[in-house]
Amino acid sequence: MSQLEGYEVPLHRSLTEPILLGGAPRTVAIANGTLAAAIGIGLQLWLAGLVVWLLGHVAAVYAAKRDPQFMTVLTRHLKHKAFLAC
Repeated sequence: MSQLEGYEVPLHRSLTEPILLGGAPRTVAIANGTLAAAIGIGLQLWLAGLVVWLLGHVAAVYAAKRDPQFMTVLTRHLKHKAFLAC
């Protein structure tokens, strides 16, 4: 018995891949860009804003290459309390 009739559904690739902006997760890229814009425009330190954006984006891309769901894992890790003390 290989497959039953009527139990096969086409699944689009876009439903299974994470949403990335420039290689970084969408939420991280937006938050990083907002922080860099606040530093660059709000504090009028445009060079510092560019450095913050570049370093944050490179770190997010590196983390996303290792695990595209790293933000979900990180938020879940921070939410749960430690049960076993070492």
